[in-house]
Amino acid sequence: MTMNTPASRDPRNTPGHPLLTTPFTARTDAREVIEGVDLTGRRAVVTGGASGLGAETVRALAEAGAEVTVAVRRPEAAEPLARELARVDGAGTVRPAPLDLSDLTSVDAFVRDWRGPLDILVANAGIMALPERTLTPQGWEMQLAVNYLGHFALATGLHPSLREAGSARVVVVSSGAHLNAPFDFDDPHFERRPYDPWAAYGQSKSADVLLVAGAGRWAADGITANALNPGYILTGLQRHVDDDTMRAFGVMDDEGNVAPLSYYKTPAQGAATSVLLAASPLLEGVTGRYFEDNQEAPTVTDENPTGGVAAHAVDPGAADRLWEYAAKTLRTP
Repeated sequence: MTMNTPASRDPRNTPGHPLLTTPFTARTDAREVIEGVDLTGRRAVVTGGASGLGAETVRALAEAGAEVTVAVRRPEAAEPLARELARVDGAGTVRPAPLDLSDLTSVDAFVRDWRGPLDILVANAGIMALPERTLTPQGWEMQLAVNYLGHFALATGLHPSLREAGSARVVVVSSGAHLNAPFDFDDPHFERRPYDPWAAYGQSKSADVLLVAGAGRWAADGITANALNPGYILTGLQRHVDDDTMRAFGVMDDEGNVAPLSYYKTPAQGAATSVLLAASPLLEGVTGRYFEDNQEAPTVTDENPTGGVAAHAVDPGAADRLWEYAAKTLRTP
């Protein structure tokens, strides 16, 4: 694992900076945020890029000219997207590749197979609200393993390729669910506390925000890292959510029909902030920050916040501690 300088000593990762604003809104879609941007010659990896937000992220980056590797558990699921984009004039090559974030052997194989520089890494894949506590063969809680530990292993494994690019960007898809779920260093895998699907999901998403804070140690390598909340979108992410919960959210009727509420985004709108962070010139040199609706979000300390980024998810000390925890965990057989 690459360690380098702790995030707390990165001079660019400082509190109290002016919030970055853009001309875009919550309704701007992924293509619009990089309209006119030429990514020809750039190489990107998008995890979970076969459907939902990931597919829209792949479309926007490839149509701007980037060569995109779609890293998914079942590469055949990404073949239709690759064929679709092969018919788009000027689009970069889209290549499906196998990656199971819950399996370190798979992550290691992906890293070993990668050759050359990597300009953009979008940590998009995720699972949400598994109804029962589920463990990987290593004994890790599955949501933490997929959403955070697998992406940590991927990012640190690809660090030499990101450094080789000279000005690489790491983008981590988090969630507003992190707001009330600090990382529990004493019991991250719910071995002693009662398992709760949403607490486990929220913890994994706090860890994702702390990942970008920790990646501030890579600033000297020209690598920036930022996190985002894509907002409310109906995608395959909800596949583990039971019908009663979906009805409580207001997105399912008594007959089982699913429909978004007025404030929900389309997948293309939900992917906009990912693409903004991955490729917009407006984010040049910006690192260690958290965005929603295409704007940098403020740090919040309210008891029941409705937006922003929680102070526990941007704490430099917690970021350093989690980085060390993840590096040690991945070395433990």
